Amino acid sequence: MEMIADAASWCLIVLGCFFLVTGALGMLRMPDVYTRMHAASVIDTIGATLLILGLIIQAGPTLIALKLVFVLALFFFFSPVASHAVAQAALHADVKPILSEDRRDRDVPDGPEAKSGKGARS
Repeated sequence: MEMIADAASWCLIVLGCFFLVTGALGMLRMPDVYTRMHAASVIDTIGATLLILGLIIQAGPTLIALKLVFVLALFFFFSPVASHAVAQAALHADVKPILSEDRRDRDVPDGPEAKSGKGARS
């Protein structure tokens, strides 16, 4: 039974790390602060949840597992608040989101043209 718990916990830990690293690398492709913030909050929630659940299984029924549950609860409460605060700060600093009209002005393909490999102005 211990071997099954170890395998399950390591699968969750590796999967959580995969989501966190993929999200961090994927944020480099996002065009503005709003889409980066959204991607970071979604990926961090999934990755951190899987990672902490794997650590809870690894810890077993101990005080450490209870502390990890509290960390997970705090993460779920404060992560959306922090994302909202960053979005409000960006709005107050007059950071404009990049919309699809702005993308066409910058010759960045979007929509069906991006999938076919043609530019926006061909």
